[in-house]
Amino acid sequence: MKKLLILAAVMMLTVLAACGGSDSEAESESGSENKVDKLVFADAGWNSIRVHNSIAQRIIEEGYGIDTEVTPGSTAATVQGLREGDIDIYTEVWTDNIKEVYEEAIEAGEIEKVSVNFDDNEQGLYVPTYVIEGDEERGIEPMAPGLKTVEDLKNYPELFEDPAEPGKGRLINAPSGWAIEKAITKKMESYGLNESFVNFKPGSDAAIVASLADAYEAGEAWVGYYWSPTAVTAKYDLTLLQEPEYDPEVYEKTKATQAPPNDVVVAVHKDVPDKAPDVVDFLKNYETSSALTEEALNYMNENEDASAEEAAVWWMKKHEDVWTEWIPEDVAEKVKKSL
Repeated sequence: MKKLLILAAVMMLTVLAACGGSDSEAESESGSENKVDKLVFADAGWNSIRVHNSIAQRIIEEGYGIDTEVTPGSTAATVQGLREGDIDIYTEVWTDNIKEVYEEAIEAGEIEKVSVNFDDNEQGLYVPTYVIEGDEERGIEPMAPGLKTVEDLKNYPELFEDPAEPGKGRLINAPSGWAIEKAITKKMESYGLNESFVNFKPGSDAAIVASLADAYEAGEAWVGYYWSPTAVTAKYDLTLLQEPEYDPEVYEKTKATQAPPNDVVVAVHKDVPDKAPDVVDFLKNYETSSALTEEALNYMNENEDASAEEAAVWWMKKHEDVWTEWIPEDVAEKVKKSL
């Protein structure tokens, strides 16, 4: 009898413990909303996205205890990865440059825009500033002091001579397949540049940069497409050639105005809000500017061995007032300690 009573008591305690464990587990699950161990970021190949990745990764890893990794690739490949769920977070989607694909992915519910990282960027046709103003330190005289607008280029084709077509200038467009490439092609027609300039379409962003770097180091004239904020516009003293203020109707017909504002957004795969809601709440507050982004890029240029991660740490120490507004105070404290 005594043995039966002891056995019954043990069974009762076991049942109570089991019930208590179940309640505790439910409480734990409800107290920690994130249901993921790792989040994957896209590295589409430029330094500003790497800096923003590094900032967000540190906050997610140190503040929320979730591991991260990065998948590198072209814009097309990484956007496709985001759509398919192989990539979770994209900190710099240049929406106007991939407008059709981006809008298709949003409409299909494959990805979700969570914030605008920055929207004060510029893109268009640049020349090295010494082309217009000269550079006394380098002994470069002004080559085209009257060059102010894109349309003015037709007065200077010989200055930007195309080695393959003497007598014509070379205008470096964006790579084929980029939305802005078609716009620049139309601009050339609208501004009357086709007779005097070759519409040169490089194979990649790297080819644009190599072309500019060679010309800049030699102190030669160069004109071509680029955008800011980038490591390139942070490193080189460039002047954006002027165009009429952006007008949607005119731009739609002729492209003969400034390019439309390009929202650079933070986007996530459709499953991320459910599996990492705390992280998405943080990303909804993620907002910088071209100037803030370019500070980190300048740091990398001035410290040639500095990685994007090191630039991110430097930036976070300098701008604690910015990023701490994105997250709860207890999360911010954990991140601060890691710095």
